[in-house]
Amino acid sequence: MAEPVREYDVLVVGAGPAGLAAARAACARGGRVGLVDAQPRAGGQVWRHDIGHGVPARARRAIAAAAGQGIEFLAQAEIALAQPGWLLAEGPAGALELRYRSLVLATGARELLLPFPGWTLPGVTGAGGAQALAKQGWPLAGKRVLVAGSGPLLLASAATLRRHGAQVLGIHELAGAAALARFALRLPRWPGKTAQALALRARLAGVGYHHDSVVVAAHGQTQLREVEIEGPRGRCRIACDQLAVGYGLVPNVELAQLLGCRLDDTGTHPCVAVDAQLRSSVDNVFAAGEVLGIGGVDCALVEGAIAGHMAAGDLDAAQALQPRRRRARAFAGLLQQTFALDARVHGLARDDTLVCRCEDVPLGQLRGFSDAREAKLASRCGMGACQGRICGAALAELGLLDPRLSTDGGRRPPLFPVRLATLADSFTDDSQGIYP
Repeated sequence: MAEPVREYDVLVVGAGPAGLAAARAACARGGRVGLVDAQPRAGGQVWRHDIGHGVPARARRAIAAAAGQGIEFLAQAEIALAQPGWLLAEGPAGALELRYRSLVLATGARELLLPFPGWTLPGVTGAGGAQALAKQGWPLAGKRVLVAGSGPLLLASAATLRRHGAQVLGIHELAGAAALARFALRLPRWPGKTAQALALRARLAGVGYHHDSVVVAAHGQTQLREVEIEGPRGRCRIACDQLAVGYGLVPNVELAQLLGCRLDDTGTHPCVAVDAQLRSSVDNVFAAGEVLGIGGVDCALVEGAIAGHMAAGDLDAAQALQPRRRRARAFAGLLQQTFALDARVHGLARDDTLVCRCEDVPLGQLRGFSDAREAKLASRCGMGACQGRICGAALAELGLLDPRLSTDGGRRPPLFPVRLATLADSFTDDSQGIYP
């Protein structure tokens, strides 16, 4: 049986740093504010609860502040269908219809995983995935772990893994020495970031950090045994139990796309297009954080606050935060410039390398297609449980099946697999004319 329809003055989707900040800002103006997230706890991916260590102090303060303001938190509720003014979520009790006057999209990002020989072996995960597994209690004590890829997530992941008892053999960073040196010279402009970097390096004392280094293959039969690395001195193999390799993040734009928001597709991976006040192309729909382009926690917090103020009608409070946003986005731009991917990772997959893990589709079956829809119909690529989120982003990064060339115009509902009972319950009340 469906729950009664819930109505909000401001509804925020995503309870990570951006969503928490948006909900708090909107609540300060009064009115009913809802915060919905697919996870059982607030914090998002970056502030995921660690069963052994909790969450950082900064996260505890943000979560406690939101809880103390009377914001209605709808946990374990995943948005399946959407139209302007109305969302359908599936929660623990079934269908959950949500109506709103203003909506803030703080849907965050997911990890970019790129195929290479052996990447589907048990023991190989993304850098962010390894961090999440560690926080959720995955047994790591004494395991030999190699961390590789590009970007600051590698340091954070390695520190978490070590904290949980893993033996971190080394961190292999794609960026070269010159790029890292330029980054270090500009870092003092952001003293807080400098302090964070130094703190992470202190936690990783004794762990080697290797620049200009890339994983070219993982080896093993039924389990990862060795990782093949190419660095400035050539190739070598390193025996290990776990490989955590990540190449950054990709904005989660599917809900925005379903609502009809215009996307900025000038980069490889689309993000939501907004104006200076974080208004999307759809009336009363705002966006903040990683969904606007990967920027990190500082961007998420300030943009969440701006979007929350705007959603609640407080333009002055939103404008006062613009200098902070520009500063945070400037650092994000420096990260993107420093840790940009290159041909070394784009060319690793061979024709027999699986790209779509859900449907076991190798790269060779996808050559010759420019339209993702045609490739899907011919090979089933993107028809699995992730609905193309992993392989689609990977193929776009590799320069294949550009989503901008697809005849499949937009994200089709439902956004995630959903029970038929949930869909049936959503049709019990059409008093608002949601359905044709």
